[in-house]
Amino acid sequence: MGWRFMLNGWIVIDKPVGPGSTQIVSAVKRALREGEYPRIKVGHGGTLDPLASGVLPIALGEATKLSGRMLDADKGYDFTIAFGTETDTLDREGPVVETHELRPTRADVQALLPRFTGPIEQVPPVYSALKIDGRRAYDRARAGETVAMAMRAVTIHTLDIAEAGAGPLDAITLSARVSKGTYIRSLARDIARAVGTVGHVAMLRRTKAGPFSLEQAISLDKLAEMGQTRGLDDILLPLTAGLDDIPALPVDPDQARALREGRVVIGIAAASGLHMATSGHTPVALVEVSGPEIRVVRGFNL
Repeated sequence: MGWRFMLNGWIVIDKPVGPGSTQIVSAVKRALREGEYPRIKVGHGGTLDPLASGVLPIALGEATKLSGRMLDADKGYDFTIAFGTETDTLDREGPVVETHELRPTRADVQALLPRFTGPIEQVPPVYSALKIDGRRAYDRARAGETVAMAMRAVTIHTLDIAEAGAGPLDAITLSARVSKGTYIRSLARDIARAVGTVGHVAMLRRTKAGPFSLEQAISLDKLAEMGQTRGLDDILLPLTAGLDDIPALPVDPDQARALREGRVVIGIAAASGLHMATSGHTPVALVEVSGPEIRVVRGFNL
């Protein structure tokens, strides 16, 4: 079938509450099969819990070589803290482990937000995928073990109130932009405790993952429709969409050939750091410029 071609790029899914990230990857693979596209690698750019919704970048083909960069990218979230009950999972799924009658006001929470903005330290949830002595923390917790989680340093770039009522609050919704490794469930727990009560995350929606946002995201229904109509290429974002913060570095055909072969290229004037080497409009490789030398970090077979 002459129309078939390889897809290399990104599809951004607006993940609903319920399925996990691996199930979304399976849904994309199913859409590819139904559209009779060639088999390619598919991966996600950062796990999103089943109880969370929102931006989940899915990498196709050569873009899977960049999916690891999404793990290091800043993320944006809207989340609701429900006051008065803390659960063992710090979300609405787990059993209640502590209650408190105090309900804060909007002003109470607003006064505390500067304390949680900027570089902070937090203790990750016991029910998390972090490994302790080779085993996931949540596996140890489910086995009844007492799990001691180490403090970790993260950065909360912005933290604002998105929605709150008047008077004592049963819940409040905040918006945050955070560094990699930040646990919103821990942030919610710590804010609730700091204001004199307890709380858990009742709603979590990822609004941004690296350069990808909700404006680019499509529903699972739309994904299935585009697979059935062989229109996935119409919604595919280019491979370079995952690197919008990386400057382009034009190379000539000989230099492109050398980079594709993994050789060091010398003699292109460019600032030090990461660049996307391009030949015309075609990405050649993610490269590191150091002085006169240009070395391949990730090569692309395009």
